[in-house]
Amino acid sequence: MKYLHIKLEEFLNERDLSKKRICYDLNLERTNFNRYYNDEFQRIDANLLLKLCDYFNCEVGDLFEIREK
Repeated sequence: MKYLHIKLEEFLNERDLSKKRICYDLNLERTNFNRYYNDEFQRIDANLLLKLCDYFNCEVGDLFEIREK
């Protein structure tokens, strides 16, 4: 079974950022961010995608990959 992975861990590690820092910078609830970070989401908010792309200076496609469970 395939699932959509958001590469948040990779982006945070590459930039030496903490979850606390990105949640603060983007005004996100930590529990909501953790759902995305852990791939435990059913849908993703378009505004969050825009914030993440702006924050990481990337395109939407750069944030995702399809993985096998």
